[in-house]
Amino acid sequence: MKKTFVLLFSAGLLTSCAVNLGYEGKAFKKSYESITVADLKKHLYTIASDEMEGRNTGSEGQKKAGRYIIGEYQKMGVSYPKALGSFYQKVPSAYLGTRRGNAYPDSENILAYIEGTEKPEELIVISAHYDHVGKNAAGEVYNGADDDGSGTVALMEIAEAFNNAKKAGKAPKRSVLILHVTAEEIGLVGSRYYSENPVFPLANTVANLNIDMIGRSDKENEGKNYVYVIGSDMLSTDLKKINEAANSANTKLELNYKYDDPNDPQRLYYRSDHYNFAKNNVPAAFFFDGIHEDYHKTTDDPEKIDYELLKKRTQLVFATAWELANRNERIVVDGKNTR
Repeated sequence: MKKTFVLLFSAGLLTSCAVNLGYEGKAFKKSYESITVADLKKHLYTIASDEMEGRNTGSEGQKKAGRYIIGEYQKMGVSYPKALGSFYQKVPSAYLGTRRGNAYPDSENILAYIEGTEKPEELIVISAHYDHVGKNAAGEVYNGADDDGSGTVALMEIAEAFNNAKKAGKAPKRSVLILHVTAEEIGLVGSRYYSENPVFPLANTVANLNIDMIGRSDKENEGKNYVYVIGSDMLSTDLKKINEAANSANTKLELNYKYDDPNDPQRLYYRSDHYNFAKNNVPAAFFFDGIHEDYHKTTDDPEKIDYELLKKRTQLVFATAWELANRNERIVVDGKNTR
């Protein structure tokens, strides 16, 4: 694999990062291009349909969505971690707690896995939550197409892309874990459960790329090809440089770092599933589209998704994960959770 030095401006200083830009290879190109609008739309119209009843934590609708996800992985030929014995990591009702005096039923994280060839013990985790908030008192469904149906289907396409590369004889050097977490909406509980009961040691987890809402645009960015990237340089200066190099070589989106401002009142770095990795010293980047008019409303529906932009953002996460999984050196951990 060709090694290239990419020059980037970071915090006003010229810096360099050795990046194994293997993006010119046929295996990468075919895998990257296998992430399509048609597949994203097909999956999202199912995941965010009324049939899934808003995917409330532990509900039959969420379990139905989980069975659909697993069924698609089985069709692809993507499997689960051997140590787990299935795609499911059970999150017990007792761990989920109660809300307004009502206990949540048992729920599940769903894990898909592509084993690495050269450094299989090292792991890249790509995560998104597949739960949402169910129905309102009037029985209207919160379909959660963007939150986080968009991240859910992005993971499915990324898993397929890595599996396509494996079929072409280009499996990643490091292992890739696709982690669909439950119970994000009730306090990042599913990802916390994984971090406390990891299938693979957190010490061996190189990075977490977390996707939570990448299918829409907020008002200040309407019409732009952009994505918010949050926390990519908090724990590792390498991670931000790698993500920027992946974007420059492939998707060419506008990377917006608004929410990295230490004075940002929303403190989004602490508000999605990546934080349960970051607090354990695993470098993490959170990909996000902003707060739009349908956030946590019954109108967050699949017909409102910008599928071309969803595709580009998914491809960016895949390209970043490709570099993290295939570079010779593990990324440095040289920062702290200080914002």
